[in-house]
Amino acid sequence: MIHLSLPAPASMAMAALASMALASTAVPAAQARTAAQITAQGKETLRQLEAQDPRARALSRRARATLVFPSIIKGGFIFGAQSGNGVLLIHGKTRGYYNLSGGSWGLQAGAQDFSYVLFLMNDRALTNVESGSGFAAGTGPSVVVINKSAHAAADTSMIDHDVYAFPFNGKGLMADLTLQGTKISHIHPK
Repeated sequence: MIHLSLPAPASMAMAALASMALASTAVPAAQARTAAQITAQGKETLRQLEAQDPRARALSRRARATLVFPSIIKGGFIFGAQSGNGVLLIHGKTRGYYNLSGGSWGLQAGAQDFSYVLFLMNDRALTNVESGSGFAAGTGPSVVVINKSAHAAADTSMIDHDVYAFPFNGKGLMADLTLQGTKISHIHPK
């Protein structure tokens, strides 16, 4: 049996290549849906979130628009990537389609599939998403991520921000998922 030990820079390069391979297999799967499928899955995802969380129901009634990503694939090993397609809804009607994508670097390994729902509370947030340059997290409107560790009540104080984001999956809200390092861009699915 031959044991090959690579120097640290070579190990880092191999880790980077492995994570890029994992990310490249996840991204096409997240983008391979038609407009009709994205819309149907988006509406069902929003219904599920509203059924699980009273804060989401309250925000949905007050929101100017809702951006729903039914399936975001996130994966990596040291270097990571995430991507998914979603639908922009205004009062239940489709306004457009968007892709959320981003990358990260740090201590991480594995893959996960989750949903993201963003409640756009005012015209400023809607305009920022619909602008030709896309929406980059950390710039533009103020975003509050509501996850398992957030215990905010659904009351009038929850309309102070431009965007409320809910990362979740079939098992409920998820912890430690943010929009940092992501970009939301308009797409034209078939």
